[in-house]
Amino acid sequence: MSKLCRQVSIESPGSAMNECVFSFEVPMPDVPPYGARIRVVYAGACYRVTRNRSASVCSTSSVSSVGSLAGELECFTMHTSSPSHIGMRDGALFPGYEVAGIVDAIGGLAEGTGGITVGSRIVLYPYEGVPHGYADFIVVPDFQCLVPVPADLPLSIAAMLPTGALLATNTVGTAIECLNTILEGPNKKEKATMLIVGTGGLALWALRIATHYFRGLPFHDRVHISVASLKDEGFVLAKENEQIKVVQWSEDLYERQLIERTIDACGGPVDVVLNFGTTSRSLHRSLQCLAPGGVVLVTENIGERLLPKFAKKVEDMNVNIVAVPNGSIEQLKELVELVANGDIKPPPHSVFPAEEAQEVVRKLCNSEINGRAILKFHNID
Repeated sequence: MSKLCRQVSIESPGSAMNECVFSFEVPMPDVPPYGARIRVVYAGACYRVTRNRSASVCSTSSVSSVGSLAGELECFTMHTSSPSHIGMRDGALFPGYEVAGIVDAIGGLAEGTGGITVGSRIVLYPYEGVPHGYADFIVVPDFQCLVPVPADLPLSIAAMLPTGALLATNTVGTAIECLNTILEGPNKKEKATMLIVGTGGLALWALRIATHYFRGLPFHDRVHISVASLKDEGFVLAKENEQIKVVQWSEDLYERQLIERTIDACGGPVDVVLNFGTTSRSLHRSLQCLAPGGVVLVTENIGERLLPKFAKKVEDMNVNIVAVPNGSIEQLKELVELVANGDIKPPPHSVFPAEEAQEVVRKLCNSEINGRAILKFHNID
């Protein structure tokens, strides 16, 4: 009889379901001949965005960090009429993207493992077809998606890197390209402004990553960075650099007031906006803050949904919206080293036993968790 292991499925919270977390016993996966079996130690509490499930929220949104899950769900159509047994069945298809663990076994035909052996500490790059992460064990077909984790980097922190932090890294990289064109291109400006919009992990990752990379840029002293915070918690956390101005996007104010306040805080219209909000309202507000020829960077999944809606407005305003995908595995490797070396400080995170996944989701919905929520599956200390 096959040995069994645990799998946890997290369904998007909805009014039609009293429970959204389900636990199963599944057969221990066989080791693929050219790949490896991974013992999952930590996995970020998240939902995968799929094209056929609009209610899913992925860990690259503010849900995965400081902020309210309920507040971010307004932009998704909830399946309020779906029976719970359908949700449970579909929930098993949601993997945990952010997986950190150790190599449990290696296939007999595996070659070119890059120095990875049984017992190696790794983080999983979220490749297409990524396996179920909310399980005690997962398998990968080869070693190209595995990134070694240095001994001095806690696996709980490493589990935050493959999606949110990596997406923030790629977004900052894209912003640097845009700023280089603005400051060094044919119609170069003397100074440029960049605005980071969001709350919690993604915005904080972007701020800290940008601060690190900007130090080495020849035009670093010509870029002014501001932060527009969507929540009080984000406002407090973002106020960690006296040179960076913070403007709070309070929903109590009229749109025109918020736009004027933002432009004033930035010293004029903005050239580049890193928008980690998930609503059309935050995107519309970002566009109103742009200088002619400016650009708003949004995450790819949000861009797919909102770009067609804003195409005409963007053309009329002579501005641009660019959808940024998750970063490459090469970027993830560099990010692991930077965080391990202390060059980039990670935002706060909180660790919970996987058995408490139901309670974790409840707390996320009520903004009761400080920082990124990480599920712990095994104790290897």
